[in-house]
Amino acid sequence: MVVERLKRQRLRGYMLLMRLDKPVGIMLLLWPTLWALWIAGEGNPDWWVVTVFAAGVFLMRSAGCVINDYADREFDPYVERTRNRPLAVGMVAPRDALLLFVVLSATAFALVLTLNTLTIMMSFVGAALAASYPYMKRLTYLPQVYLGLAFGWSVPMAFAAQTDTVPIVAWLLLIVTVLWATAYDTMYAMIDRPDDLKIGVKSTAILFGEADRAITAIIQLIMLVVLLLIGQRLQLGVVYFSGVLMAALLMLHQQGLIRRRDAMQCMRAFRNNNWVGAAIFAGLYGHYFLS
Repeated sequence: MVVERLKRQRLRGYMLLMRLDKPVGIMLLLWPTLWALWIAGEGNPDWWVVTVFAAGVFLMRSAGCVINDYADREFDPYVERTRNRPLAVGMVAPRDALLLFVVLSATAFALVLTLNTLTIMMSFVGAALAASYPYMKRLTYLPQVYLGLAFGWSVPMAFAAQTDTVPIVAWLLLIVTVLWATAYDTMYAMIDRPDDLKIGVKSTAILFGEADRAITAIIQLIMLVVLLLIGQRLQLGVVYFSGVLMAALLMLHQQGLIRRRDAMQCMRAFRNNNWVGAAIFAGLYGHYFLS
């Protein structure tokens, strides 16, 4: 009875460590991947490639959360939002967390091995970005930008897997993803800013200071402009541009949510980005479906 309870507690610890209770992070990584797959496949991507990337998103997001908590295990007890995480409270041992990270990453790599050589080679860059991201907040005030690059690397990988090339539009879409992640993760970092200042952790929320709202709005505006350029370059139709318009309206709503910098409202703004990703994908899907 006691053994079973301990096993269940350990399993729960692993699930919390992987953030399976917070699926919004999976979706924020999945949406740019789907954008890329649908553009690269001109609305009809290879379904094995889609399956591999969807599973890879789940596995690598989980692995990223695990290594992030491992890296932050000495900081998390001093931050209000993170003080009850599994490593912070001793629910999972650091050695077990590292083993879980290796298993998740190895499983994702095994899936990538079913794809072409270019994608396999690019996966090493993605793995390096995911493993190093948690340490960026100690080195730079721009870890949110680095997160965007780590999240966005699935975009050129998706083009490589689907077409065996990485065209200019893939890099434009990567820029969109980096800008998007920088904006929404700055909103997220605004929640932790008081605690981060105390413990010496860096973020764009600290770097931007009182200009945080204005700068995130500018970043969002640039993101929208690049999305419009992509639409023009690919000669996408009104359905796509309607999706971009909906994304713009959602971003305007987010700016309203963060106007007082209230922690709960900043979290709502962060989570609202799931709908931004969905709106852009709906525009792409609708365009290719109706073409």
